[in-house]
Amino acid sequence: MKKWTVGDVMTRDVVTVGERTRYLEITRLLAESGISAVPVLDHAGRVVGVVSEADLLHKVEFAGSDTTKPLWQRPSQRAARVKSVADTASRLMTSPAVTIEPEADLAQAAKLMHQHDIKRLPVVDSGGRLVGIVSRTDLLRVYLRTDSQIRDEIVDGVVKRTLWIDPVAVEVDVIDGRVALRGRLDRRSTATLLVRLVTAVPGVIEVSDELRWEYDDDPETAAGYYRSHPFTAT
Repeated sequence: MKKWTVGDVMTRDVVTVGERTRYLEITRLLAESGISAVPVLDHAGRVVGVVSEADLLHKVEFAGSDTTKPLWQRPSQRAARVKSVADTASRLMTSPAVTIEPEADLAQAAKLMHQHDIKRLPVVDSGGRLVGIVSRTDLLRVYLRTDSQIRDEIVDGVVKRTLWIDPVAVEVDVIDGRVALRGRLDRRSTATLLVRLVTAVPGVIEVSDELRWEYDDDPETAAGYYRSHPFTAT
């Protein structure tokens, strides 16, 4: 079964800026590209930070305000005030950037975005060099797969190649990402594993388990007798 990674869904053609790129150029680049943030790269192509619209808006926030520093400021206020007078990416950017490697799974990327309340992650190689960028939209793209693509992966990737089950024994129906599994397998554990693996297939929203089995090998139940699943008798 194919395991989807960040490298499978990321955008490889990334708009970037250098550390010396100026405020107006960054603002123009974001507007023309229709994006809300841009990675900042050093001379070796390593990601050293990210400049977002939020970083740029501090100049608007403090426009016309008293330039005298208050006696007491929270660290976040101090950083915002510094950015309000900055003119290059190196001083405007949020650093260090939260990054991820292309081999990471989609769940890890989603968790990082949630933890740091960000919409995208620069994707870097082992040396910290930029290879792509992954956004929330990219992570959701797996749910735009067609029903036939999802069914093919379940039948070929899960049923045949992972569990070595005869496809004739399992009926797989997919409608709008909702999967219905029907059929009769040899063991309860095989049916349970099949459902768990199908649930993890990218694009699957819901799994209806209508499988039955011949032998109940669940250690928590009495083994050695026949039972149908989940409620009807054989």
